[in-house]
Amino acid sequence: MISDLVFQPAHQLAQMIRDRQVSAIEVLEAHLAQIAKHNSKLNAICILDEDNARTRAKQADQALENGEIWGALHGVPITIKDIFETAGLRTTAGYIPLKDYIPQQDATAVSRLRSAGAVIIGKTNLAELAGDFQSTNSLFPRVNNPWNLDYTAGGSSGGSAAAVAAGLSALDIGNDIAGSVRQPAHFCGVYGLKPTDRRISTAGMIPEVPGMPYCLRQMITVGCFGRSLTDLKLCFSLIAGADPRRPDVPPIPLDQASGKSLSELKIAWTEEWAEVPVAAEIRVALQTTVQTLAQAGAQVEHWLPQGFDLASAWTLYGRVAAYVNRYAQPVDRYNLRRSLTLLWRTATQGDRQLRAIGNFSRFLPELLNPSLKGYFEALMERDRFTAQLDQALEPWDVWLTPVAATPAFSHRPAWSAVEIDGRAYPHAVANGAYTIPFNLSGHPAVVIPIGQTQNRLPIGLQIIGKRWREMELLAIAETLDRAIGAFRQPTGY
Repeated sequence: MISDLVFQPAHQLAQMIRDRQVSAIEVLEAHLAQIAKHNSKLNAICILDEDNARTRAKQADQALENGEIWGALHGVPITIKDIFETAGLRTTAGYIPLKDYIPQQDATAVSRLRSAGAVIIGKTNLAELAGDFQSTNSLFPRVNNPWNLDYTAGGSSGGSAAAVAAGLSALDIGNDIAGSVRQPAHFCGVYGLKPTDRRISTAGMIPEVPGMPYCLRQMITVGCFGRSLTDLKLCFSLIAGADPRRPDVPPIPLDQASGKSLSELKIAWTEEWAEVPVAAEIRVALQTTVQTLAQAGAQVEHWLPQGFDLASAWTLYGRVAAYVNRYAQPVDRYNLRRSLTLLWRTATQGDRQLRAIGNFSRFLPELLNPSLKGYFEALMERDRFTAQLDQALEPWDVWLTPVAATPAFSHRPAWSAVEIDGRAYPHAVANGAYTIPFNLSGHPAVVIPIGQTQNRLPIGLQIIGKRWREMELLAIAETLDRAIGAFRQPTGY
């Protein structure tokens, strides 16, 4: 059966191909059949590279015949978020001026996956220029959630999460500057990793439109999606590390996991920020998870860092984001329209008290009249915030929080308010309140599925670790996952 192959984790597919249990071309054809059957309703894959993928898969099989193994992903079909440049394959970022853009060179992360033997099936759909918590753009149909087509898959990497959840792809990479990996993973019920700031090279990654200066030097990371934590660990280990194209990526070797058992772990948890309560079903799922871990022997304590102030963190994030985005894209009618829509709706929609947190219009001074002094002052404040969180997290192995204030919600116009238990939340607050602080601080975070709502929509858990300790974070996440989580295959796929 097709599902026997397309829902195997990527690392297992790689082993099966190496062991000659199945050929790379058979695995590819199974995925292409799954795409043909389901992608027209999901719109998860926006650019399919069928012919080149078949050629690559056949070459992978021939290489094995010759005793060659290209790498850890030899013959495994994967997809790439359409924000990463792919040599010879259209890269649009969902942005009309780039609709015919064909790069000459792979993004560094793409190149490293190719070098590991991956077969790239195509590109996954996204929010225009990776700039929304839903995956809609002017070039391709919106991405639908495999659990309920009337609901969003999240954004900006909605196509990535939906493709992995529905068995269209074994693995995918995305980017995350406000939750673009973590929120879609939560909405679609898959595993997602946002690494430490600057752990992975962003060379060849839009939203800096080709020809514009390299502006996004803070808070944005390359992450990955999979159906198991082993897959995240494999993908991360392949794409992390120094890159001559990005000298600001430090040559820090991957850490070694400590191997702590569940009973040895000290786990902090926060069920919700006081300023942004989560949906009742998410709160219950997190409380149930914590009870399960405590009963299994973990040391779990309700905790919030002393002096943690969401409003201040959000304001600082907004200032830094305004500066780093200012020159990344040309001022054209598409960007102007998107920006004005965002500013208007975050300033006018949703509960008045919550709007005070999420109103992006107050960052207009930085956008319209940026100053070098203001930028450096914001970076200094960010350094202080990161150092304070480093110190606060020192006694803990990991910190558990919600991923977003709501599970997946029904499709709606960009940046429109989201209803949570009878209260209207501004769009950015509902989706970014639990992810943005860790883009600001640069700490790594992994999302694992922990349950479902009564409407059978996935619920994820965010696990935050220490900076530069991704392998330890992923190892701890695996320990927790064995007790509380598991990937569930969407019905009908």
